[in-house]
Amino acid sequence: MPFSIIRNDITKMNTDAIVNAANTELKMGGGVCGAIFKAAGASQLQKACDRLAPIKTGEAVITEGFDLPAKYIIHTAGPVYVDGRHGEEELLRSCYINSLMLAIEKGCKSIAFPLISSGIYGYPKAEALRVATDAIRTFLSDHDMDVTLVVFDKASFEIGEELLGRVEAYIDENYIGEYKDLRSRFSFLKTSGNIVKMAEPAEPAEGAFEKQPEYDIDSYIGDLDESFSRTLLRLIDAKGMTDVEVYKRANIDRKLFSKIRSNKSYMPSKRTAIALAIALRLTLEETEDLLRRAGYSLSHSQVFDVIIEYFIVNGRYDIMEINEVLFKYDQPLLGG
Repeated sequence: MPFSIIRNDITKMNTDAIVNAANTELKMGGGVCGAIFKAAGASQLQKACDRLAPIKTGEAVITEGFDLPAKYIIHTAGPVYVDGRHGEEELLRSCYINSLMLAIEKGCKSIAFPLISSGIYGYPKAEALRVATDAIRTFLSDHDMDVTLVVFDKASFEIGEELLGRVEAYIDENYIGEYKDLRSRFSFLKTSGNIVKMAEPAEPAEGAFEKQPEYDIDSYIGDLDESFSRTLLRLIDAKGMTDVEVYKRANIDRKLFSKIRSNKSYMPSKRTAIALAIALRLTLEETEDLLRRAGYSLSHSQVFDVIIEYFIVNGRYDIMEINEVLFKYDQPLLGG
């Protein structure tokens, strides 16, 4: 899929390029930087970096990958977080965009990032994640590339407590399977040993229920034996969207979308079908109908399905936001 989040050691990523969270002098450091230098061969990588140093915060330069599986290492210097009012966000965004553009210049088809500046540079992890996903989303709206955000463990990955609390409450209310108390799994739901209460109902995202183009529900449902592909294409027309807009919003590779579009009998995976429903901003009823065309349904006995249902019924159709929550719950991500 074009954008994914995984737990892994970035030095083991078999992508065209990996990104090093570097210092401006391009010297071997600790953390991710130190791990990359060691895996690539510290001496040879340092010689290559010395020829390019120094760089400014937000800039990016490229070297060979040397002993790494990746062909290239892109080095970018993230900002040290002060208080959020010293241009940190703009500089952090530049790290991602400049690295991605450099990868494009080198003909890279895939790239892996760490969560830049979220370690010893002190950038709040939830904010660092927001900037990263927003920058990557902006880039992918105009380019085709597989982008992976690599985190070493869950401790290095944080998203908003309010959203997670509301998802947790929705799971508590709707999940009917063999449910173990997920609160015990997430320290962010605890304050001084007490569970944070999330009593207020979830508020729809701003603009979630803005007026959509009207269409006849009978024409939407159409032939109950209609294929998934034909239903999808009719929905795209009914929603007034373009193919590119749909597969970009769905976090789906262009080639996969083309296969779904051209092969009337092709059946996508459940995650891909749901991603397309999210991209089309379908209601829960519409989503269930589209899934049935591919032989799937949503169930309250699956945590994955309940999380998806939460976002749909609350009108939150940002697939990156959904994938962040799925990742936190150790669930597969949407897209294809």
